[in-house]
Amino acid sequence: MVSVSLLSGQGAVSRIYQQHCAVCHGAEMRGGLGGSLLARDLIHGDHPGTLARIIREGLPDDGMQAFRNVLSEEEIHALVVYIREGRAAALDDRGPRTARQDEGVFETEEHNYRLEVVAETAGEIWGMDFFPNGDMLFTEKEGNLRILRTDGRVTDSVANLPPILHHGQGGLMEVAFHPDYEENGWVYLAYSEPLAENSRRTQTTVARGRIVDHTWVDHETIWRAVDRFYTTARHHFGTRIVFQDGYLFFTIGDRGDRNEAQNLASPPGNTFRIHDDGRIPQDNPFVDHPDALPEIWSYGHRNAQGMDIHPETGVIWQTEHGPRGGDELNRIRRGRNYGWPVISFGINYNGTPITELTEKEGMEQPVIDWTPSIAVCGIAFYTGDRFPKWRNNLFVGGLAAEVVHRVVLDGDKAVHEEVILRNRGRIRDIANGPDGYLYLAINLTRNQRGSEIVRIKPAD
Repeated sequence: MVSVSLLSGQGAVSRIYQQHCAVCHGAEMRGGLGGSLLARDLIHGDHPGTLARIIREGLPDDGMQAFRNVLSEEEIHALVVYIREGRAAALDDRGPRTARQDEGVFETEEHNYRLEVVAETAGEIWGMDFFPNGDMLFTEKEGNLRILRTDGRVTDSVANLPPILHHGQGGLMEVAFHPDYEENGWVYLAYSEPLAENSRRTQTTVARGRIVDHTWVDHETIWRAVDRFYTTARHHFGTRIVFQDGYLFFTIGDRGDRNEAQNLASPPGNTFRIHDDGRIPQDNPFVDHPDALPEIWSYGHRNAQGMDIHPETGVIWQTEHGPRGGDELNRIRRGRNYGWPVISFGINYNGTPITELTEKEGMEQPVIDWTPSIAVCGIAFYTGDRFPKWRNNLFVGGLAAEVVHRVVLDGDKAVHEEVILRNRGRIRDIANGPDGYLYLAINLTRNQRGSEIVRIKPAD
């Protein structure tokens, strides 16, 4: 049941609700003169567009007044988020089915599994990828690049890494092997680079190098912003790397300056496409645009911290942090605008509105909108053979909600969703192992330090 403390103290939107809605629907949304907003099935439905229309236009036959002359569109949108949050808290079994756990076995719709801890570290793991021999290379945001051996040993950090500033949400983040690693030995890193020694101004940089005798050598900067885009902001470095057909795609968050995500002349808030050696492809969508960075592939992103390629279709999929509400799963298309901050299903963390719009012509709609936010992070399409009914399903990690979602896609649509893990820790990254298992990088909760790497194995 929703408590008063949950539905109050959440800033401006709570005050709007108490002033205009509580008299009919109750201070805790349980109903009064009007119906409960926490009922499992609302008479008119609970789609965000439906809720907004009802608040705006009213329901004259049911005695509900219209608020279009009382509340702004931004305030109406904020109320919709607030109501959706309250419903999710009250009806905690709504939405995606959650796996049951019984004596260490997680029972899901398609497969039962167990979790096996394969490593524990004192740092905050951010990204991971596998050597051909089954060893894992993983990053710790504090600036460490370590190897998890197949026998469970974790090495000291690789030596001679480039300058990295662990600052707010930044540090050493993504790691990825070149698809032809066995021939060329290239390893790619994405990290927050300080502008100069002792500088607190940073920006996300992508580089590659080789690991020889546990030392980083042959360092090459693949992509770096020009100096004027370095900032002291501690937010939204978010980056992931994928390779496709000789191209490298990577992301950068909006760095906490939301309007930059609509500015094609600046790096924040974009997905980029470059050759794997850093050259700019001449068929990129904005190559001939005089006021755009030619490496941009898509824009209007807030903070994309998950990206993978569908193993059958070759489509790039991406998860993006919303603010309060409005986490997104997006199909990434050439030259498209994903809307932030002009459109959003979320509001500010303090309950104030961001925008009145959830859609606009020329801007892409998310395939999934998670409101309340789960704080989406790493994702992976399952490609192994240990869980045949999961093949090509998308697995999505959540930080704040401490969840792993299994998403079934049909073309451009998400047709089914299931929560296969809850309350283990903050799910930072997900990866396919060469052994056919799924691996999770889990940051422990905010009250604990450290991380663990766990393996999902069949229960039988």
